[in-house]
Amino acid sequence: MSQPQQQQKPPGVEGELEPQADHGEDSYRGSGRLVGKATVITGADSGIGRAVALAFAREGADVLIAYLEEDEDAAETERLVEAAGRRAVLVRGDVADPAHCREIAQRAVDAFGRIDVLVNNAAFQMSRNSLEETPDEEWDHTFRTNITAMFHLCKASLPHMGSGSSIINTSSINSDQPVPTLFAYAATKAAIVNFTGSLAQLLAERGIRANSVAPGPVWTPLIPSTMPPEQVETFGTDTPMGRVAQPAEVAPVYVMLATDEASYVSGARVAVTGGKPII
Repeated sequence: MSQPQQQQKPPGVEGELEPQADHGEDSYRGSGRLVGKATVITGADSGIGRAVALAFAREGADVLIAYLEEDEDAAETERLVEAAGRRAVLVRGDVADPAHCREIAQRAVDAFGRIDVLVNNAAFQMSRNSLEETPDEEWDHTFRTNITAMFHLCKASLPHMGSGSSIINTSSINSDQPVPTLFAYAATKAAIVNFTGSLAQLLAERGIRANSVAPGPVWTPLIPSTMPPEQVETFGTDTPMGRVAQPAEVAPVYVMLATDEASYVSGARVAVTGGKPII
């Protein structure tokens, strides 16, 4: 199964995806697994972030929706959270800026009084065929957005997280099986796995868990806005399942890791890869 060839300008928007992505709007049914939890999700305007926000809200959580600049997409995520009867807080800005990371944490504390779950999901990638053609600033921006922002968000959030809290970082199958043309992105995703493993050990005595989720190919605006049209067309077809994942198929793993039921799960990297094993 493939997608039509298509291209968007970064960072991409949901409305231009063909076909439209499934975030669980008509399928996800909550069962009260996150009732009353105060959660922060970066990159929550679209893709995996929107699906996680929807699932968290339907499980009973309030959600701070951090996003870059996609106001229309973020407003739709806000609508989905509020339709589930939960509070939504929109925070616009670039997580590549450490001051904005601190602002996200403060806005969550101002709204909710604490942070129970932090989902570091915002990411940037760009497909390049060689090191030589990669702008220096693009390399630096990829690292600032994908891994350095996690440091600043965790550092700002931890004073407001208590025992039983959870940090969930979005890694990628690229952490284990790097795509050559995504070398900067892949390097950050490997760093995220290592960073998460260190966090899990550092925070265990405080009762705070840290895990990462490693998705394979997922149908989000990031794909047509950062890959050539011919790669978009075949994206996901090399998996054993032969297709791309929908964001709704990834979100339940984040729910599981955020729940109190996962009290002994920390330092894990959970693969959601359509059959491709991660070592």
